[in-house]
Order: sequence, then C-alpha cells, then structure tokens
Amino acid sequence: MNGDEMKRLPALVAVVLLALSGCTRNAPQPAPSPSAALPVGKSSAKLAVDGRDRTYLLYRPASARANAPLVIVLHGAVGTGRQAEESYGWDAEADKGGFVVAYPDGVNRTWNASKDCCGVAARDDVDDVGFITQLAGAVPAVDPQRVYVTGISNGALLAYRLACETKIFAAIGPVAGTMINSCDSPSPISIIHIHGKDDPTIPYAGGPGRRSNDGKGRLPARIDGPAVPDLIAEWRRIDSCAAPTEKTAGAVTTSIATCPDGRAVELISVAGAGHQWPGSRPAPIAQKLLKLDPPSDAVAATPVIWTFFAAHPRS
Repeated sequence: MNGDEMKRLPALVAVVLLALSGCTRNAPQPAPSPSAALPVGKSSAKLAVDGRDRTYLLYRPASARANAPLVIVLHGAVGTGRQAEESYGWDAEADKGGFVVAYPDGVNRTWNASKDCCGVAARDDVDDVGFITQLAGAVPAVDPQRVYVTGISNGALLAYRLACETKIFAAIGPVAGTMINSCDSPSPISIIHIHGKDDPTIPYAGGPGRRSNDGKGRLPARIDGPAVPDLIAEWRRIDSCAAPTEKTAGAVTTSIATCPDGRAVELISVAGAGHQWPGSRPAPIAQKLLKLDPPSDAVAATPVIWTFFAAHPRS
C-alpha cells in the first residue's frame, strides 16, 4: 500500500463501515457508575484515559441478569468497535448466552500491542492496556470472575498483551493473532486461540507477514511472532498444563490441554484458512479495506469461543 492509499484509507473505511452498520446510537456518554443499571439493548460510553476520551459500544441482551459475564471484543487494525459488532456475531451469541458485550475503539483504528506495533497507537504509546482495564471495571453489574477478552489480528495481539500485563481476565480468545509483546511474569490464564494455517498476515509458522514493516516509518507494524504451536506450548508451560490431546475433523484440528485450577489452553487450527474470523459474515468491501481473507466456514469461531469462556471463570 503506497502513501496516497494510506492517506485515503481512513475516509474509505469510515464510508464502508457506516454503510455496513444498520444501527444508530446516541453520542457516547460518560461511563456509568459500576453500581448503576446498564440499559437493555445497545448503548455507547466513553472514558477519559491518559488525557484521551476513549469510546466504546455496549450490548446488554434482555437475557443478561445481574452479575452477568462480560466479553470485550477487540477489532483488528483499520477496524472499529462498530465494525466488530456488525461482523463477528457477538450480539446474537450474547442473546443466547446472557452476557454483556463491549466493543472498544482503538486510536486511529489501531491498538498498542507492543512498542513497534501497531500504527498510531504504538507510535504515540497509547495506553490501551489502561483503557481496556478501566473499561472492564466500568461496565455495571458484571461478574468480575467472568470477564473475557477476544479479538482479531491487531486486537488479538493486544489480547496477549493484556494476558501478560493484567490479572483481571478469566480467559482470552485471540483469532488470527500472535504474541509480540514482552511477557516477563505472566499469571496463569485460560486461552483459546483460533488460526488459519494459510494466514499470510500473521503466519501460522511464525515470522513476519505481508503487513509487517519491521516497526519502521510513520505507522510502525512489526509483526514477527513465534510459530503459533510454539506460542501455545509456551502458554501451556505457564499454566502448568497436562499434555494436550488432539483431534482432527475435516479442516479443523483442535488441541486441548487441561491445567490446574480449572484452566485450559486450546488451539484450533483451520487448514486452508487465511487471515479471517471463521464463521463471520462475508463483507467483500470491508474485507478488502481491512486486509482480511474470506471467512472460513469450517468452524464458527464466536460460539466456540463463548463456549470455552463460559466453561472457564477466573479461579
């Protein structure tokens, strides 16, 4: 992508995402008191973090009772909270599962996953760990033992950073991501990771992908992580897990390891799948702008991730 295309990209994405969205919300309001009632349906809120107003969308289904679980969904680079809500089916899953969903917005559609990735968020050292941590504490009447985070691509990178630098999440669910941040003293956490074996952006075999620029330039994007199986093996070590069991059904291979205190580490590998959210709604224009491959239909990532989350509260 050349310089002129990069300049035009935000405006193009804004037009496409507006067209994709079928819902409207009032202007974001200050985050409600944690003791307040969250309205049923869709709402928006904002938090002041490190001198910035940070925005996010919320969805509380009528099925969510007091002390419901909370799932935070992190969009990929060039995405938004609204795009993630429209694309990945979490509202419909929340209706069935009775949990609350939050869709935060990255600064300039990027997340600070490490010192050199990704984009404006990394360049300006945006406090995204602080933002997501504060967001988790600001949503009213949710169960602090059942707070989860999932995300795709740049959002998946941030999910791993959150696992390393916080202790508030019961589990994370990265999709098409890896870990590029330092992780010196992580606490044990349950993990479900879903990845296409033919991902050209964050390669399953590790190393730099098609969007990596070695962290140089105005918009740094150094994405050079380990092979996904090696990353998962490291988290099994951190969690003191038993040896994994593995099964293959068609294009999908699932490796599951049980760990102390009810935790688990699971890897779902999808043969023939690229950089995408399996089972998501096809949206060719958005896929082109967000650099996503067509979604695989071999597995539906959202219900699989929620089933894993629901089985693994924080011990």
